[in-house]
Amino acid sequence: MKNPTLITAALLAGGVIALAVPAAAQAHVSASATSTAIGSYTVVTFSVPHGCEDSPTQVVTIDLPESILNVTPTVNPLWSVEKITMVLDEPIESAPGADPVTDRIGQVVYTSTTGGLLDGFRDTFELSLQLPAGEDGDVIEFPVTQTCTEGSAVWEGDDVPSVTLTAAIADGDGHGDTDAGADLVARVIGAVGITVGIIGLTAAILTRRAVHSAS
Repeated sequence: MKNPTLITAALLAGGVIALAVPAAAQAHVSASATSTAIGSYTVVTFSVPHGCEDSPTQVVTIDLPESILNVTPTVNPLWSVEKITMVLDEPIESAPGADPVTDRIGQVVYTSTTGGLLDGFRDTFELSLQLPAGEDGDVIEFPVTQTCTEGSAVWEGDDVPSVTLTAAIADGDGHGDTDAGADLVARVIGAVGITVGIIGLTAAILTRRAVHSAS
């Protein structure tokens, strides 16, 4: 027979681990996107939920992958924002007749203007950008450095904020086919409604005439 004490201890340990894992995951800087379709335009939101061991966060630096050339940061009234330009190793051809692209936005740096984000309080930082070409399931990583009054934390590797690409939608944003289908359905329903109305009106007229003739 198994030792009840050992079983109880194992169950308690399992419960502690189960509770600790979600808590640890929530403590990381995370990223979420309004769209994950390959090549789509999206807004990526980075959530910073705490400081560095009770120390307020003063600077949040977001590194952009080389596959993203440009980005539009959303203004946060509690932070100043700066885009850091980096020179490409090799120029990239752009539109026909245009000069090659020789640099890109490599980092976006948010700096607190209010004395820092206190530990235990959350803020978010939004970047508007175009997701790169790739395949369904590719992971786009955005390493984040969180600089505090005392100490810092670098979110990379297993803890890196990321966006996982999904299959591209045929018309680019998914609205075209849906709107066309909805419009077609509306037209069909409207045509059916008009036909039914005409049939009903005709039947009413014929019925009225038959009543008058009988009289």
